[in-house]
Amino acid sequence: MKRRNFLAASTALGSALFTGCRLAPQSPAGSGKPVGDFELDGVALADISAGLRTGKWTSQRLVELYHARTEAIDRNGPRLSAIIEWNPDAEKLAAELDRERKGGRERGPLHGIPILLKDNIDTGDRMSTSAGSLALENWHAPQDAVVAARLRAAGALILGKTNLSEWANFRSAHSTSGWSGRGGQTRNPYALDRCPSGSSSGSAVAAAASLCAGAIGTETDGSITSPSSVNGLVGIKPTVGLISRSGIIPISASQDTAGPITRTVRDAAMLLSAMTGVDPQDPSTAASASRIAADYTRFLDPAGLRGARLGIARKFFDSSAPLDRYLSGCVEALKKGGAEVIDPADLPSHGQIDAPELEVLLYEFKDGLNRYLSRLPAGAPARSLKELIDYDEKYRQREMPIFEQELFVQAEAKGPLTEERYAKARADCLRLSRQEGIDAVIARYNLDAIVALTSGPAWYIDTINGDRDTGNCTTPAAVAGYPHVTVPAGLFRGLPIGLSFFGRAWSEPTLLKLAYGWEQQTKARVQPTFRATVQA
Repeated sequence: MKRRNFLAASTALGSALFTGCRLAPQSPAGSGKPVGDFELDGVALADISAGLRTGKWTSQRLVELYHARTEAIDRNGPRLSAIIEWNPDAEKLAAELDRERKGGRERGPLHGIPILLKDNIDTGDRMSTSAGSLALENWHAPQDAVVAARLRAAGALILGKTNLSEWANFRSAHSTSGWSGRGGQTRNPYALDRCPSGSSSGSAVAAAASLCAGAIGTETDGSITSPSSVNGLVGIKPTVGLISRSGIIPISASQDTAGPITRTVRDAAMLLSAMTGVDPQDPSTAASASRIAADYTRFLDPAGLRGARLGIARKFFDSSAPLDRYLSGCVEALKKGGAEVIDPADLPSHGQIDAPELEVLLYEFKDGLNRYLSRLPAGAPARSLKELIDYDEKYRQREMPIFEQELFVQAEAKGPLTEERYAKARADCLRLSRQEGIDAVIARYNLDAIVALTSGPAWYIDTINGDRDTGNCTTPAAVAGYPHVTVPAGLFRGLPIGLSFFGRAWSEPTLLKLAYGWEQQTKARVQPTFRATVQA
């Protein structure tokens, strides 16, 4: 969840498309030693999959390599703090998957591929599912979340859990993204003093720093797309209902979804293919029955921009002349790729969604979290939102050393979802994000997708004032429940920025085609350098 709704941000920025500061690696802060070479650094998941098939690597070897990488730069060296818990059974699982492959059984392209899950996704194993909270650090879910089970069935190897903005960034309006009581502060690998964004901060940093082949995040509003953008990655927030939410600690029944975070569009499509499916426990997935593609990689086309009609949503960054110029450079690249561009093509409801969205989230958070926590055993530290608030107050020194829990308190004051105030806010959200938002613009200009910068560059970590959001375009697609894909668009003053493609429900095939076309034309992703800071 992002909190642009609640924060006033101002910034003076400048850059040129795909140039910025291309900075050489330096010694990580406090280590006195350079970051060493790593054979999997930046290697695509698809290439790792091919290497497993040819025998270049085994799954056991991959686990060894990623474990060493984690010790070197996550626990030590730059101390990224992206991984909150290593799977104690990773080596054993890798050996089992290697035996399967040797015995002639290959489950698919993800067989033996090491991935990481955000620590709000249940796993029925020896790992906790805590949302970063000390209240749940000893909670072991009785079974996998449906999305985790599907990934395992496809042969993926779950290496561990990633840190996140505690409670998916829905505890305080003044939080520091990437911080949790259990995991501490995750740091941006492009500049260690910069925020990794939230709430899937650990998943994004782990993928960017090659601590895994790919990672899974969750989004309510911006929590996949924003950290993907500021960490130089591809992120997919699918249509709500394409992926089951069963077994994922909730914020919003109307907006929550899991999605992949990877270094390439193909890798994201591979993970997405394994994550989808109807789940009777999650009614939202019923609508996806005839919409699911067995293999999303088949939509990838290096000439995917050719002939596309794209509308440019300018207003998200029109208050920043440097970012607006950067977007103009992206527009020229889209045209060079053969796209027909309508510029501007802004949403009629721009800037009107924040208030009703917050109202909906407060209601749905209380309802959903109480349902989730009620599954915990008697005697658990918190089995309701009220008990969680009390726990945080009791352990204030450890849980609230830098920000409070005012959103928790506001949510606890809400009534049931049958209240008219909730119904009106939800109706307003749908009208503003769909009929007077995405649907309106796409219909007016006959568009394949809407395009904008995903976010501004990463801001400084500030434990006194909290996040200084540099802007983003995530809200309309999030509130509508529509798909949104972000893909690297180069460096802005040495820091990554993503380009977003979003559209109507179930348009993932089109968005992936466009994103892949952009990626193949621009090759804009730059590997992180683990610098202590970036000077413009």
